[in-house]
Amino acid sequence: MGCGNCSSGGCATSTTPAGCQSNGNCSTGGCNKLEVFDWLSGMELSSVQNERIVEVRFKNTRKDFFRFNDDISPIIGDNVIVESSHGYDLGSVSLTGELVAVQMKKKNISTKSQLLHIKNLAKQADIDLWQSAQEKEQDSMVQARKVARDLGLEMKISDVEYQGDGSKATFYYTSEGRVDFRDLVKMLAGKFKIRVEMKQIGTRQEAGRVGGIGVCGRELCCSTWLSDFRSVSTSAARYQQLAINPIKLAGQCGKLKCCLNYELDSYVDALSEFPKGDIKLDTKKGRAFMQKTDIFKRILWFSYFDEPAVFHPISLDRVKEIIAMNLDKQKPDDLKDFNLEPVTIEKEPDYENVVGQDDLKRFDQNKNQRNRNKKKKRKPQGSGNNQNKQNTQGKSQGQGQGQNKNRKGGPRKPGNNPQAKGNNSGGNNQNKGQQKKQNPQNNNNPNKKPQNNRPKQVGNNKPAAKGEGNSSS
Repeated sequence: MGCGNCSSGGCATSTTPAGCQSNGNCSTGGCNKLEVFDWLSGMELSSVQNERIVEVRFKNTRKDFFRFNDDISPIIGDNVIVESSHGYDLGSVSLTGELVAVQMKKKNISTKSQLLHIKNLAKQADIDLWQSAQEKEQDSMVQARKVARDLGLEMKISDVEYQGDGSKATFYYTSEGRVDFRDLVKMLAGKFKIRVEMKQIGTRQEAGRVGGIGVCGRELCCSTWLSDFRSVSTSAARYQQLAINPIKLAGQCGKLKCCLNYELDSYVDALSEFPKGDIKLDTKKGRAFMQKTDIFKRILWFSYFDEPAVFHPISLDRVKEIIAMNLDKQKPDDLKDFNLEPVTIEKEPDYENVVGQDDLKRFDQNKNQRNRNKKKKRKPQGSGNNQNKQNTQGKSQGQGQGQNKNRKGGPRKPGNNPQAKGNNSGGNNQNKGQQKKQNPQNNNNPNKKPQNNRPKQVGNNKPAAKGEGNSSS
């Protein structure tokens, strides 16, 4: 895990790694990229091979070996000032003792070769200057990407690393081909007032420097422990019987995952016992071909050409017996005689829903029953009341119509009679919904007089009014 998330500000800011309670000698190797666990830390240094060399870690995955003089004795976690091609640089000691020679041998570096030296231990002023230079890295990378885009360069600047004294910056980029970045270097040097160095790296090195989480849920191998990148081909996936899906087989770098090579040797050893090539088995029933294999269970599945949907699981030893019989020009009767015994699985007791509590509609049924009971209770009460109200309304309407007919000028409009309006319209509005829904028989009420549907009269037509009075009398 990166040290930038530690509470004290990073492992390289003090003699003890931040967030680490065992002074950098964790059982997991620490919290830095490409950390090495010093399993020889408790051993005394050999008097014959006592090389004063330590491994110093810089930003991300960059490491190098340095010699130190007798006046200092660096330990793991010390911040040291080391020599550089221009000025000086600041790093943290990551490995000391006998294990340094092992790492140098692994990287093909001789202990007798010329190495740069450690000047002294870093002071607080040196650490502050180094931290101020680190704060400029993100902004410098963004501006460098803009300049490269304006120049039309086909490159991707993925990381920037400032030197400890702030006088030099290294820009790491990836590109598919060669890039002429001379104009870019001139513009960046004039803009930042520092020495600029461009270094091309591969996509796997970029993933190791940037870091990330893989599909397995762990940190990327290239950023934690993997340093030598071997070539990975699709044959590794075929040996392991994986689907050739580029999306699933590719890592965050866009290349095939390095972990495809981890178990490849065990698969190759297991496949050496299986018969090679496309296997065909001849029986009296017909010829069968191989459908699939299970390498570690040593099982092969065969199907007849006439019955491709029927699978016959046969163990590897029985398949070899059938192949030997075919070589002797003998054929077995049927592959069913060589099938593996099916594994009997105890059937679990069925669960029966006796009460009906698991029904999803059980609440809806209870709700419908309640509504039905409420309607049944309301029907007899509402029907009697409505009939009585209708009878009283019919009498009041009859009285009102008779009064209107006896008056001169003909009957008045319903809206002009305030008494009829209060008696008739008020009652009708209150029981309008109940008459239609609950008591449809009120329409045939014999006591109710029919309403006058004649057209309204315009003006004062006195002869018409007299004729109406005579007809009513």
